[in-house]
Amino acid sequence: MTTASEKAHALLGGVRKLDDEWARVIGGLGEPELRAPSALPGWSRAHVLAHLARNADGLQNLLTWANTGVETPMYAGPEARDADIEAGAQHPAADLLADFVASAGRFEQYATAMPDDAWAREARNRQGAPVTGAVVARMRLSELTIHLADLDRGYDLDRVLGLLGPLADDVVQHAITSRAAHLPALRLVAEGTGEWTMGAAPGATVRGTSGQLLAWLSGRSDGAALDGDVPPIPAWG
Repeated sequence: MTTASEKAHALLGGVRKLDDEWARVIGGLGEPELRAPSALPGWSRAHVLAHLARNADGLQNLLTWANTGVETPMYAGPEARDADIEAGAQHPAADLLADFVASAGRFEQYATAMPDDAWAREARNRQGAPVTGAVVARMRLSELTIHLADLDRGYDLDRVLGLLGPLADDVVQHAITSRAAHLPALRLVAEGTGEWTMGAAPGATVRGTSGQLLAWLSGRSDGAALDGDVPPIPAWG
């Protein structure tokens, strides 16, 4: 059986891989490219980078909570989170890129130093649900995956997931877990990679690539590219 620590360290390997990929992608971005729209309505690429930087700090807070037992919320509150993203998106390109790299490095450094037994301890996410330290590592991997496609710099979700190998299943599973309240009994099949079952007696099967399934689950598509009776689910909150 895989321990929480072993799982977390595998996930952190994926985080480091995507941090390196992000560094290559954003390294040449200047002001015009950063101010251009991302694939997320209402957000520029600068907003995406500012969000990922603050996400790294917020998830480090949750690791601190799991590690020390001292309540350390991810953000001071939803308004503070949104204000920090908006403020960060206005920074000059050099400052924004440096902030992104530095925040990612801080998260990696703290996570690498976590004691093995801390990965099974719990904090609480923004919705108040309990999450172990290992789940926090999966949250970071998921954020880096989805938002690299959102950056609109030549990556779709299948390409990003292809960088992760077996860890791609963890990213899809995280999206399924996050959206479970909106999913009926259903069988999801990713071509040649994975399969997931929701509910005791799934009445339908939905097929597609891992990236197509993740795009639908994360609100990036309406599921038109998938095969099967695709149920509607609310937009990602």
